[in-house]
Amino acid sequence: MVEVKVRVDGMMCGMCEAHINDAVRAAFPVKKVTSSHQKGETVILSDQPLDEEKLRQVIDGTGYKAVSVETGAYEKKGLFSRFKK
Repeated sequence: MVEVKVRVDGMMCGMCEAHINDAVRAAFPVKKVTSSHQKGETVILSDQPLDEEKLRQVIDGTGYKAVSVETGAYEKKGLFSRFKK
């Protein structure tokens, strides 16, 4: 599983978050996408790495600005993740 964190400039409210989430879901086969206007970021979980240039275009196309994109391995957090073999 891959985690992509995108710093997004211009989000001001929950509707902004939903707008970005919907655009990402429409453009990529993702498992989960969440945005936070307070943190200024969108976090995407997917099985495969995403095309960074296309991701920037999708977010920029919504009227917001993708400032940076970080991709890394996703590690599940939570109570039972400590017991993983």
